[in-house]
Amino acid sequence: MLKLFKLFNNKRLFILLITLVMFIVVMGFSLGTRKSLSWPENFVRDTTGFVQGIFYKPAGYVAGFFEDIANLHKLAEENEQLKIVVAQYTREKAQYNFIQSENERLMKDLKFTETQKEKYNYDYRIAHVESINTEPNNSTLVIDIGSKDGVRPNMAVISTEGLVGVISQVSNFTSTVKLMTMMNANDPNSQSAIAATAIGKENSSFGMIESYDPKTKKLMMNKIPPGDPIQPKDQIVSSGIGGLYPRGLTIGTVDSVKVGEFGLTSSAVITPAADFQDWKELIVVYTQERAE
Repeated sequence: MLKLFKLFNNKRLFILLITLVMFIVVMGFSLGTRKSLSWPENFVRDTTGFVQGIFYKPAGYVAGFFEDIANLHKLAEENEQLKIVVAQYTREKAQYNFIQSENERLMKDLKFTETQKEKYNYDYRIAHVESINTEPNNSTLVIDIGSKDGVRPNMAVISTEGLVGVISQVSNFTSTVKLMTMMNANDPNSQSAIAATAIGKENSSFGMIESYDPKTKKLMMNKIPPGDPIQPKDQIVSSGIGGLYPRGLTIGTVDSVKVGEFGLTSSAVITPAADFQDWKELIVVYTQERAE
């Protein structure tokens, strides 16, 4: 008993024993079946939740802010990539449209030349237009085939619509085409007149395409003999007489016919079949005598 009192006299040991007993009591109380928390537990939980709320929300805002910045940077990169893809698509689409348009034109030209080959014994060579000179006194254009391809001066040049002009100058790889719009009956240096006739009236109709009026954009067919059956809406083609222009090349359509001043011949106003603008390709006509 005396030893027990001595132990109690030791304050440190006494406090340790009391603390141990309280810890065991609290543990037992905590582990027991309860319907509610004790006030110390509520106090600790509420305090912890409050402190966590103070630090968690600002931290969440800061983290969200930097996450939004990262997302914006990512969206900017994706936007740049999409711009590149759209630009590439636009460029490729334009190239596709250009190739498709050129292919359609070439197929049309090919069909035209095949049809002409069935009608006349000519050869045709498609040429690309490299440049156009629209000066009033020098309406010419340059095509990308020349003497290396068998091109010779005075060969006829046509579009799919009709006669365009003749080859005036030739180099190894290019040729100059003098357009029909340069025709002038009063100019000795003008393009040669074209012997012409009307389709379906080849044996009874004849005239000479001698000039072009830039104001009206019409051709004038002169020297039509009396009694010629030519009339408006007739289709005019080259007759082949004279040998310069091959027979059967489309020239245009008759607008009107009038008798000359002395009543000996008539004249006809012709609307050209060719547009004389926006050409991408033209066709050089090779007759047998020209191709040799």
